[in-house]
Amino acid sequence: MKVTIKALRVNADLSQQEAATALGITPRTLQNWESNITAPTAQQLVRICNVYGCTLNDIFLPSKLAKSEEE
Repeated sequence: MKVTIKALRVNADLSQQEAATALGITPRTLQNWESNITAPTAQQLVRICNVYGCTLNDIFLPSKLAKSEEE
């Protein structure tokens, strides 16, 4: 089952500030990801997996933000 970046953070019992620090980003960047305003890069997705203990297949990204290889 795929889950959102916000759900991963909440399930890890981290505040936005704590998660942002662990991910090496600003809290604002994390807010944008969680609000689907922007999406993390492939490298950032790998870091998310490391911090939250999940796989890339576990993360739900809205299709409007997911980039295809053809673009």
